[in-house]
Amino acid sequence: MTTTVRFHELGGPQVLRLEDVDPGELGPGELLVRVEAIGLNRAEALFRGGAYIEPVRAFPARLGAEAAGTVQAAGPGVTGFAEGQPVSVVPAFSMNDYGVYAEQAVVPAAAVVARPAGLDAVGGAAVWMPYLTAYGALVETCGMRAGDTVVLTAAASSVGLAAIGVAVRAGARPIAVTRTPAKRDALLKAGADEVIVTRGRDIAARVLELTGGHGARLVFDAVAGPGVTDLARAVAPGGTLIEYGALSGEPTPYPGFELGMPALNMRTYTLHETTRDPARLRRAEAFVASGLASGAFAPAVDRVFALHDIVEAHRYLEAGAQTGKIVVTTGR
Repeated sequence: MTTTVRFHELGGPQVLRLEDVDPGELGPGELLVRVEAIGLNRAEALFRGGAYIEPVRAFPARLGAEAAGTVQAAGPGVTGFAEGQPVSVVPAFSMNDYGVYAEQAVVPAAAVVARPAGLDAVGGAAVWMPYLTAYGALVETCGMRAGDTVVLTAAASSVGLAAIGVAVRAGARPIAVTRTPAKRDALLKAGADEVIVTRGRDIAARVLELTGGHGARLVFDAVAGPGVTDLARAVAPGGTLIEYGALSGEPTPYPGFELGMPALNMRTYTLHETTRDPARLRRAEAFVASGLASGAFAPAVDRVFALHDIVEAHRYLEAGAQTGKIVVTTGR
């Protein structure tokens, strides 16, 4: 039996319970991981509350898709992993099938990557989802190139900070967008070329000013909702507006109709486009690992909670005040 976080009904953080649960038998293609640290993601709060793109199929339900620890055992057909090997679990599966909010977790081997030397468990639980998301969307999907200007909303989030790093490494120019001036210095330190604070500011006008009226080739947006119309005005002709989140919680229009049908590309992006494609995941893993080895990339951890404080950790997650990643440790 292992301490596991489960929930028996949809709701707020208070529905989360710590329970002793059998991690289950290993099947073909699976690994048993001794979990040391867990990376929290907004998707888990949405799943718990019934607002995620994938509904909960059955109760009690598990949570979590990102963690770090060591390999304990391998199922039939699994090669390339050794007992005791430091690894990270990346979001590449449905939380209806697996969950890593636990001291031990069975996960698909296809969702496990080797943890680079020098990266501890907290860092290993904080680094992969943000950088895989940013790399997959900006480089793999949209072909970000040196010299491109890219606008990043929710820039102080773990993905936003990673996107700044990915843009800088690719030779692009990252313009960070944030709601509060308190995060300005942290974003500049992370490598943002400019920071736009949204309070009372016309984002599009400022982007156009910063780009000599041309606009940004890429806008990487985590907010969605009505604000996409203003963001679309900041996109250069033929550029792309990428929606990877929905923090606003409001319906998202297609702004092309309101703006007179400009040459605007608009697409959604989910991390699974990268993590569930073996070839893409290998390229992304190599890109991130090389960035970690060179010091260009680093985990950005805002706060660490203990597993028995999971309810408080989810309350903090929902408050949205963090800069970087929230991590939960199991104490193992």
